[in-house]
Amino acid sequence: MSDRSKIVTCSACGAKNRIDPSKARAGKAPVCGRCGAAFAASAHPVEVTDANFSSTIGKTELPVLLDLWAAWCGPCRLIAPVIEQLAKELSGQALVGKLDVDNNPATASRFGVQSIPTLLILKDGREVDRLIGLQSRDAILKRLGPHLGG
Repeated sequence: MSDRSKIVTCSACGAKNRIDPSKARAGKAPVCGRCGAAFAASAHPVEVTDANFSSTIGKTELPVLLDLWAAWCGPCRLIAPVIEQLAKELSGQALVGKLDVDNNPATASRFGVQSIPTLLILKDGREVDRLIGLQSRDAILKRLGPHLGG
């Protein structure tokens, strides 16, 4: 067992699972040992909504990078490939999600989002950092890095 392993709760069945980030980076996608469901920290950003925010974000022990965006927003469309890339790179180390602010105003309001794209870094469901506007991959990783642990 790696000393960098993390305990992650499965959002499908609630089972606690030990995830080794080094194996996830090697291309082994983490799945629940009880029900076999893939963890939200996958190769693609997770769709986060007002309805599933608590069950998705609130139950993970991983840090969360949440992209708040809208379809009509040009900078949001420009940052989308970076968010996709980070979801792949950070699989098993962080949960990367996207929340459409037009369809999910309650969550956007809860965090006082007034400008998009806004990237929230969350730990235990609480905001620990925020980036506003179009950001580079390196700028995002620089801010997210201290929260990844190990």
